[in-house]
Amino acid sequence: MITTTRLARSPRTIGKFGVAAAVAALTVFTSACGGTTDAASGPSGEGREPIRGGTLNLAFFPDNVAFACIDPFQTYWIEHRSLIRNFADSLTDQNPETGAIVPWLATAWQISPDGLDYTFTLRDGVTFADGAPLDAAAVKTNFDGFADLARTSGGTAYGASYIVGLESTQVVDAKTVRFHFSKPNSSFLQATSTTNLALLSPASFQKTAQQRGLGDVVGSGPFTLDNYTPNQGVSLSRRTGYHWPSPLNKNTGDAYLDKVKVSYVAEDGVRTGNLVSGQIDIAWPRNPFTVEDRTLIGRSGAYLRSRPLPGVSYTLYPNVSEGHPLADDQIRQALYHAIDLKTFAATIFGADYPVVGGPFDNTTPYYNAQSAKLTYDPAQAGRILDAAGWKIAPGDQYRSKDGKRLTLVQPLSAASVGAELIQDQLRQSGIELQLKTVTAAERPAVIANGQYDLVEGYFTRADPGALQFILVEALANSKALARNAQKPAAAAQIADLFTRAVQSTDATAREQIYTELQRTLIDNGITFPLSERVQYAGIRNRVNGFRFTAESFIDLHDVWIQP
Repeated sequence: MITTTRLARSPRTIGKFGVAAAVAALTVFTSACGGTTDAASGPSGEGREPIRGGTLNLAFFPDNVAFACIDPFQTYWIEHRSLIRNFADSLTDQNPETGAIVPWLATAWQISPDGLDYTFTLRDGVTFADGAPLDAAAVKTNFDGFADLARTSGGTAYGASYIVGLESTQVVDAKTVRFHFSKPNSSFLQATSTTNLALLSPASFQKTAQQRGLGDVVGSGPFTLDNYTPNQGVSLSRRTGYHWPSPLNKNTGDAYLDKVKVSYVAEDGVRTGNLVSGQIDIAWPRNPFTVEDRTLIGRSGAYLRSRPLPGVSYTLYPNVSEGHPLADDQIRQALYHAIDLKTFAATIFGADYPVVGGPFDNTTPYYNAQSAKLTYDPAQAGRILDAAGWKIAPGDQYRSKDGKRLTLVQPLSAASVGAELIQDQLRQSGIELQLKTVTAAERPAVIANGQYDLVEGYFTRADPGALQFILVEALANSKALARNAQKPAAAAQIADLFTRAVQSTDATAREQIYTELQRTLIDNGITFPLSERVQYAGIRNRVNGFRFTAESFIDLHDVWIQP
């Protein structure tokens, strides 16, 4: 679905997107498709025959200093995953409009009745950029390498959760490969469409994980990775002879562009200035553009595209462990009515920004809006708190019970968004929110020691199964956060719903389970969604053929430049 939206009003910024992993679905359908936002202008070559040649200059948010890595299986950095899509292909692809999984390097697949075996038939004639054939042996080399790294990386390899339960990869014949799981993993098919399971030449696995992370990799995509210099930039070149694109691409042959040059620009305003002055062709911010920047982009003749990032919305998770205020179920239910999500979206991001409707962004397959349970109603919040014994004494601003003030603590990091606004909204309901700044290095210990009441979390993957890597303790990246966010009975219920969804081979049954999951998360006060996470791109009007993938990444195979 494509939508046109008006320029919004007042801006701030949203923090970084995506630092964890997830599991997805067998064949997925979404009830809400991602929108595309247009500024005043549009592509200058729209409706014309594509022209080959030219260099596309693209500016990204700065590189990840702590984890500079462009290896598909290892990286979680959205900007790198977006580039990977253009030099490394995957077994399948995912339609961003419907969520359906479609053939790509695999022309067909079969899933055993018990859900333990996935057998893929590979496309003929595919080669990696170094000339090696993309056959069953190459696929096995990739997945054996993935499994080794999942075991040895200590949980830092982002793709590890995509292959949970993978026991072996077998070459049936040159064009047939079979994956065997120790337990059903219905999300695996969707996983094969992601950039994190994109395939590399077997020669790449002769390199160390660190060497791959620094760009010593070869894919089968329409571009080759020429150079990756951490914190400086990336360069890609068109590969000749490419003729196996995803069916979701219009271009069936070589890429139109000669080269892609990527730079890292820290300041949002500088990045926008470079776009409107014509120094770059695409500005790809991590934070949504401010309204002023969107206005500048439109006035310059450039245009905007946007799409919510699929996966877990920008969400606060409670600490319900004993001794913390949010152990009280009534306080958690009151919070839903004390937070004004519509005002949050409009104030932080602009009047046209989508209002979050639940634990997931609306581009996530099986998304089921819970908006009716998230209505702003401070009077109702007050009634719930009064009934629970939390009263506002005459002359006091905050509620108390048995002489103890209703105070919540939220640690702030560089990724925290709009905390002061939430603080003000909760104050109006008599709830004190204390904001404490912590460094990235301090945050794990704060969570592990339970020194908080609310903490934010989010990440990107086009499937609701992603959330189990936050909330299911056995799988979670932060086991303390998962344990603290829910009481034992609720935790068991949530884990059971995820298990049933992941083990089910029936799409209709999975949809019902994920719908129940989303209702249960709100009914039990386990997640407090604050905003959708929207990926924007500012695009010079000479750029044509721009396309978002299902992961809301950029696909450059169809892109061409009007001279």
